[in-house]
Amino acid sequence: MNYLAHVFLSSESRDAVIGGLLGDFVKGAAVDAYGPEIRAGILLHRRIDRYTDDHAVVRESRCSISASRRRFAGIMVDVFYDHFLVRHWKRFTDVPLTVFTRKVYWQLTSRRASFPERLQRILPHMIADDWLASYGRMTAVDAALRGIARRFKHSQRAEALVDSARELEHNYAQLENHLLTFFPQLMRYAAQCKQARDTVVVRRIRA
Repeated sequence: MNYLAHVFLSSESRDAVIGGLLGDFVKGAAVDAYGPEIRAGILLHRRIDRYTDDHAVVRESRCSISASRRRFAGIMVDVFYDHFLVRHWKRFTDVPLTVFTRKVYWQLTSRRASFPERLQRILPHMIADDWLASYGRMTAVDAALRGIARRFKHSQRAEALVDSARELEHNYAQLENHLLTFFPQLMRYAAQCKQARDTVVVRRIRA
């Protein structure tokens, strides 16, 4: 899943939101540099990614991508799913998207100094261009995928990403149905992960 889905699924507290986003920027043992709630958010992010990668509906979405772009199908589907999450936001929460994103940006800004350098650098752009809500527009999906292509060390290998928003246009109804089927299951999985974590914390406190 991409940025919006991760912060949405981690949104019970400021540190959880931060951890939900940091999962894309903090790798391996670097997680140990953060406090327990941020660490829990990062670990939830990783579990969500594993669950997503292994899910049959998501595999079907990846298989819908043209063979010439299939090596980047996971990246593309993550962004496409955020597009549909914006489009169907009211199905999943009563909190207006503008209210949610404004709160997330404030939470992130308040801890910006503790973030990895790359996230510190892109955060002002994320806020100014409202990345989280902008995924609902095809132009923003296209811009996001082009930006990802530029970040590849060997950019020529990622040329297939440059115009890959076409895959969303060509498979729109199918991918939309996939997200609407998959996301409620992902929400339940994330809730179960958080409940299991909270149960462990309570047991430790009582011990």
